[in-house]
Amino acid sequence: MVAKATKIAIDAGFRHIDSAYFYQNEEEVGLAIRSKVADGTVRREDIFYTSKLPCTCHRPELVQPCLEQSLRKLQLDYVDLYLIHCPVSMKPGNDLIPTDENGKLLFDTVDLCDTWEAMEKCKDSGLAKSIGVFNFNRRQLEMILNKPGLRYKPVCNQVECHPYLNQSKLLDYCKSKDIVLVAYGALGSQRCKNWIEENAPYLLEDPTLCAMAERHKQTPALISLRYLLQRGIVIVTKSFNEKRIKENLKVFEFHLPAEDMAVIDRLNRNYRYATARIISAHPNYPFLDEY
Repeated sequence: MVAKATKIAIDAGFRHIDSAYFYQNEEEVGLAIRSKVADGTVRREDIFYTSKLPCTCHRPELVQPCLEQSLRKLQLDYVDLYLIHCPVSMKPGNDLIPTDENGKLLFDTVDLCDTWEAMEKCKDSGLAKSIGVFNFNRRQLEMILNKPGLRYKPVCNQVECHPYLNQSKLLDYCKSKDIVLVAYGALGSQRCKNWIEENAPYLLEDPTLCAMAERHKQTPALISLRYLLQRGIVIVTKSFNEKRIKENLKVFEFHLPAEDMAVIDRLNRNYRYATARIISAHPNYPFLDEY
């Protein structure tokens, strides 16, 4: 399914493919990318591939070996972007979510500045063209930016972002530091039972977005994506549906006027779908800070 969806996306015109070691699908994604290179649809350099360092590999000596393992799965020579997948460190080992016999998460204590130095070495080696972070709050970003001897700052910070969580303060901060904000959960409607509460509000049924979509002859999803795009945010969309994959690219075919942007701004309720409460006991849990 993942390989098929990736091929459909590339054929439709997508060039940024976002995955992670944690997702356990890099063999399929790599196969799809290589097949589209082989049939002449794209060149490798046309594809911008993002992978992520899992929480169990924050110890500096594990960072590059983990990236090398991803590259072996992908059968690619490099990734275009490598992210620290989360500021919360977990016990190293084969389990992606390590727990004890009682089901309690096994955390690790790692200085993320040391992790970042190992990420810098991945860039030096050419295994990663760029490096960044995922789900870091302002305080955690500043910790990296203020690190003595910093050689490469994070090029981006990927966070949940949509009209109900518009991340305006974090966006302003990232822009001030020339860090790109990348949005996941851009449609705010994932229904993964392990991560999302069942009674979560359904963003795409919001009356304001629906009315605006009707007026612009677009879908609520496209209105939400366009809102983020016009704020200078890079968007990661997820779909296995061919019709929706192709539809998402229509975000470039229209423009929202300033008054509509202001209306959507007011929909913000600082509502986070992916709270990751499972890791909230760790001192680096990122969502206790305002932003």
